[in-house]
Amino acid sequence: MNKAAEPFDVKANVSAEEWQVRVDLAAAYRLVDHHRWTDMISTHISMRVPGEPHHFLINPFGLLFGEITASSLLKVDEDGNILLPSPYPFNSAGFVIHGAIHEARPEVNCVLHLHTADGTAVSAQEDGLLPLSQVALACLPKLSYHEYEGVALNMDERKRLVADLGNKDMMILRNHGTLACGTTVAEAWVNIYALERSCSIQVRAMTGKLRHAPKDAIETVARQMEQTNQNSVAGGKPIAGSEQKEMTYAERVWPAMLRLLDGIDPGYKN
Repeated sequence: MNKAAEPFDVKANVSAEEWQVRVDLAAAYRLVDHHRWTDMISTHISMRVPGEPHHFLINPFGLLFGEITASSLLKVDEDGNILLPSPYPFNSAGFVIHGAIHEARPEVNCVLHLHTADGTAVSAQEDGLLPLSQVALACLPKLSYHEYEGVALNMDERKRLVADLGNKDMMILRNHGTLACGTTVAEAWVNIYALERSCSIQVRAMTGKLRHAPKDAIETVARQMEQTNQNSVAGGKPIAGSEQKEMTYAERVWPAMLRLLDGIDPGYKN
């Protein structure tokens, strides 16, 4: 009788740097699940493999976000070919959007795309995201829009999508959903959290008469975002004379998010 094949040991066959981003990316999937932002097995979060600029990590097609682990993530090339053994297929449609951004923006390592009810609701509103909350004002300078062209299967759409994104790190895809990117998983997470929270606040506010933030305040927040970078907001600088490292907001938030997940289920690290 033939011996059953041993499961492929991903951790033993990738670099330490790749394993670390696998853990972070799996954490992002679990956080999306924790916030109930999933769409069954649809949508994606992708991450560029350290030292391999044309290789990416993305979710296997068929797993719920709450089931994803560091080992289960697929490693694919820019054409969607799976590079390491896996029992799961790859939903190539997801890489129409993600692959386009990774190719056009080499500084972007993580792309996070969602179809939440509130994000999609705002994407269907004529005026898009409104200046109704402090978090929305922080998002507006970093936000772009892309018109709906149908299910993202047309490779020709990629050039229009990246042109619309430009140098922004957040996007509302009209009649579709939300998207955020960053140099790290942590940055992409902070960006999508801010965008989704802004959309949720707007949907709730629509039940009454809306009050937009004053124009001067909108301009002030835009300047503050430009001066500090949103990822540094609330991060602050180290105390004078101390050896504390200056950290971005994303760098401060991410360890807290990992502690949250560890208290719920640390299995994402496997």
